[in-house]
Amino acid sequence: MSSINQSLTPTKKRFRTEIEGLRAIAALLVAIYHIWLGNVSGGVDVFFVVSGFLITTSLLGRVQREGKIDIIDFILGLTKRLFPAAFFVLLVVTVASMLWLPQVQWAQTLQEIFASAFYYQNWQLAFNAVDYLAQNNQASPVQHFWAMSIQGQFYLLWPTVVFGLALIMRKLFNMKLKTTLTTVLLTVFTASLTYSIYLTSTNQALAYFHTFTRVWEFALGGIVAVLGSQIVLRKSISFIIGWIGLLAIVLCGIILQVSTIFPGYAALWPTIAAIFIILAGNNGGTLGVHRFLSLKPLAKLGNLSYALYLWHWPILVFYFIISGKEAVPLLDGLIIIIASIILSYITTDLIEKPIRSMKKESPKWKRGSVVFACMVPVVLTASLWANQISKAEAELANLVENEEYPGALEVFATNVQEDVPVLPTPLQAQNDLPKVYEDECHQSLSDSEVIACEYGETDNAEYTVALVGGSHSAQWLPALEEFAQEEKIKVINYTKSACRFTAEEVNAATSESCYEWNKELIQTLISTKPDLVFTTADVGRKAEVPQGFVQQWETLNEADISVFALRDNAWFEFDVPSCVEEKGEDSLECAQEREKALPSESPFSKLEDVPANVHYVDLTDYLCDEDYCKPVKGNVLVYRDKHHITATYARTMAPILKKELFAVLKK
Repeated sequence: MSSINQSLTPTKKRFRTEIEGLRAIAALLVAIYHIWLGNVSGGVDVFFVVSGFLITTSLLGRVQREGKIDIIDFILGLTKRLFPAAFFVLLVVTVASMLWLPQVQWAQTLQEIFASAFYYQNWQLAFNAVDYLAQNNQASPVQHFWAMSIQGQFYLLWPTVVFGLALIMRKLFNMKLKTTLTTVLLTVFTASLTYSIYLTSTNQALAYFHTFTRVWEFALGGIVAVLGSQIVLRKSISFIIGWIGLLAIVLCGIILQVSTIFPGYAALWPTIAAIFIILAGNNGGTLGVHRFLSLKPLAKLGNLSYALYLWHWPILVFYFIISGKEAVPLLDGLIIIIASIILSYITTDLIEKPIRSMKKESPKWKRGSVVFACMVPVVLTASLWANQISKAEAELANLVENEEYPGALEVFATNVQEDVPVLPTPLQAQNDLPKVYEDECHQSLSDSEVIACEYGETDNAEYTVALVGGSHSAQWLPALEEFAQEEKIKVINYTKSACRFTAEEVNAATSESCYEWNKELIQTLISTKPDLVFTTADVGRKAEVPQGFVQQWETLNEADISVFALRDNAWFEFDVPSCVEEKGEDSLECAQEREKALPSESPFSKLEDVPANVHYVDLTDYLCDEDYCKPVKGNVLVYRDKHHITATYARTMAPILKKELFAVLKK
């Protein structure tokens, strides 16, 4: 950035020990809430405000001393502070994940390791928050890097955007830097907070991880850095607001459901509380909050707060995995915190400090090389692991008509081998999907446009089958593909995440986008007039056929279009691949009692006025025996999660489905 004339009143540089104590309190609160309360505390929001305050103060100091900001030098200084600890923790967690994580979590965790390494983890989690396939993902040991990612993005944006705009405005309008910077910060604060309130009210899961719903927290700290020197408080006021701020921070996660209402306006609670402590400074007298926050143990812990935040979460995640416990006893939690502090000290003292102590006079390329070398072991290890996962997924062969893997055809097999490994493996199962996902033909949760993709015999088809509905319709595409081309069937896929083929208006089960999608879809079907519409006849454990289903069928009946209504498959109460990996394919703990998995009496059989165009098919006996719905049939893993069939098992259903389908098509 070009030279800036000094236009801010220099302030005496002072190490703020009370801010170190504040950081320690925030880090401890984050850990305590995660370990014992299963909630979030608002401590991250405190970190964001403190970061905004400290970085803005640092940048102003550079302007005052040097008359300019050297962006590259500034970023190198930050990376010396941030990268060593972050990438050391990432490397350890990557190796630990390979050793101890269940295979079903490998792909997700690997994605998040790369996202953390390149500082877009918050966007990865934001995407997963609206991704139907990712909604059942368990928390990964690097999930907490979302906050580090937002901070990293902030550190890149702040000196270039905020100070750049301030410089431009100053030159254009001949204003003092302090005035222009304050104007920019207030604008950023207002715009980001407004957007944060809006998005939190409409899509809180996305808002929680969104960079632009959090920028106002940094801006708030920046505003105090610019204007704080002008705010002179009486000792009594500093005493009061200091202790109020600390009490508010401690109680925030208890009083507010932070995980469900943040960031939005609710995040003003911990952020303003942090500002109270910053403004109170060391002016609260002998009993001021700064006395407590400046205690040596807290100040030293504040120096470790960054590493403490990095370590506590993976230790907690691996504790749950290795112990098998669902809650943390008091003693175990204390051990987790102590272990996190010890590792934080080792990381800070042995990994971070040697790199931070590099002389500023060293060439930038040398400093940059050392800092970015921290990334190499993580990226290399993660890449090797990714290659291992890719090979495992590629080895999933087409098992249709394989004698060792009869799958659904087990009922017809005379001698099923029992000494072969189950396929797909738990590692492969999560991504054993129909083509529509890879082809981007399965509409997302939020969009309402009808997407049509053709499979099978697309040129000279004798029959056209429209596959419509949600993921429970899409999961049958692999079975249809097995015989579609040979039998000259064109399969047109019209599916959408979490959206059934229904005429129901917006309600708890039908989103606005689903309702709009269905309105467009029914018109598309009437105009294209397929020979058959393939859809689900009911919904999992529900005892009744939704009336919206029947309304759609009646509309198609009026258009003289036949419907192939397939009974929905059994729904489990747990993730099937995870259970199989942990307890074995033959364990009854991984089976679901048939009566619990789906109604004993078919919901379709209760319908009194069934439209004449509907042909109902129930294939439950190929998924369950008389008593149980088991996770493995014919050496093939049936489910890829709690209630979706693997593409491999669906393919083994092809001969059965073909017979039922042609019984309707040839009528």
